[in-house]
Amino acid sequence: MLKLVKFSRLLSVLPLLFLAGCNMVVMAPSGDIAAQQRDLIVISTVLMLLIIIPVIFLTLFFAWRYRRSNTAATYAPEWHHSTRLEIVIWAAPLAIIIALGAVTWISTHKLDPYRPLDRLDAERAIPADTKPLIVEVVALDWKWLFFYPELGIATVNELAAPVDMPINFKITASSVMNSFYIPALAGQIYAMPGMETKLHAVINRQGEYEGFSANYSGAGFSHMRFKFHGLDEAGFDAWVAQVKQQGTMLNRDAYLKLEKPSEKEPVRYYAGADGDLYNAILNMCAAPGKMCMNEMMHIDMMGGGGKESAGNREKLRYDDRHADDGIVAPAATVPATGAPARSEPAERTDGMQHDMPGMDMQHEGHSMPGMSNGADPAPAQLNNNN
Repeated sequence: MLKLVKFSRLLSVLPLLFLAGCNMVVMAPSGDIAAQQRDLIVISTVLMLLIIIPVIFLTLFFAWRYRRSNTAATYAPEWHHSTRLEIVIWAAPLAIIIALGAVTWISTHKLDPYRPLDRLDAERAIPADTKPLIVEVVALDWKWLFFYPELGIATVNELAAPVDMPINFKITASSVMNSFYIPALAGQIYAMPGMETKLHAVINRQGEYEGFSANYSGAGFSHMRFKFHGLDEAGFDAWVAQVKQQGTMLNRDAYLKLEKPSEKEPVRYYAGADGDLYNAILNMCAAPGKMCMNEMMHIDMMGGGGKESAGNREKLRYDDRHADDGIVAPAATVPATGAPARSEPAERTDGMQHDMPGMDMQHEGHSMPGMSNGADPAPAQLNNNN
C-alpha cells in the first residue's frame, strides 16, 4: 500500500515537470476573446476529468482490492449484471457529452472570429460611440505586413493597438497559406492568398506580446514573428507619430521588393501607403499588368469574355511571378521553374524502361501529352463562350 501511494505521488508531479518550461500565455491571456477561449479549455477539461479521474482511481483501487493475495475480497465468478451499475456507467458519460455539446454549440457562435464584439470584457460592454480600429494583415514570405487604412500608415513585423479598443483584422496572404496568431489576444486565423479572413478582438492590458505564424510555410517560417504592443491612448498616439516620422512611402514598387522572400526581416515603418494596395494584394494584382481576381470574377459573372479573353491568360499568371527575378521555392523543379530534379532516376537492371506505355515523357521536363516542356501552370479561362 505504501508503494502504491508513493507511485501515485510521482504520477501527480510528472505533469508539472513537463509544464515547467512551457509558456503559459494561453492560460493567462490579456485579451477578452483569448480569455473566453481559455475558459472554454478549462470547462472542457474539468468536464472530461469528471470521468477520467474516477476511472483512474477505480482502476488502481480494483487492482489493489482484488489482488490475488487478498483472500478477504468477495469472489463472485457467476455475477454478470447490475441495473444500478449500468445506469451509472451510461448516465454519467451521457450527461457529460450533453454538457460538452451545449458548451461547444454556444461557444462556436459566440466566439466566431467574424462576429463583431459585443463587450470589452466580462464586466464591460462596448460603449455605443466606440469606433473599432481596422488593421489589414498580409502574410509575406517570411514576414508580416500591417496596414492601418484609417491612419494611412503601414508596418512590418510590428503591430500596436490601444487597450480596450475593438480591433477588426482583415487577413490575407501574398503566396502560401500562413496562420496569424497572437496567443494573448485571440486564437489563430488562417491567412490565404486570394482570400480574406477576419478576426474581431480586443486587448485589455498594456504590454508587449508575441505574434507569429502557426502554420509551416517554408524555410523562414521559424523567424516569422512580430511584436504586438498593447498601449494606452497616449502611448498609441505616440507610436503612430513615430511611424509617421521615421517611415518611408509604401507604393507598388516598394511592396514588390518587400514581397520577395526574406528571413529575419527587421521592423519597418511606412509613413504612407497606397490606398488600394491591400485590395490589390488581396486580388493578386499588385504586380503591373496583372488582372485582379475581382475583375476576373466579374467577367465570369457576366457570362465569360468569349474567345477574346484568351489575351487575359498572361494577366492571370501568379505562381511564377518571381521567376524572372530568379526566385524559386527551394523544392521547386520542372516544369514550373525549369530547374532540373535534384537527383537522376536510378538505372533499371531488369531491362524495363522508365517510360510508361502511352506517356510521352521527355528527359528534361518529364512532359506529358498536351504539355510542352516548361508548361504554363496558369489556369485556362473559366468561361470561353463565343
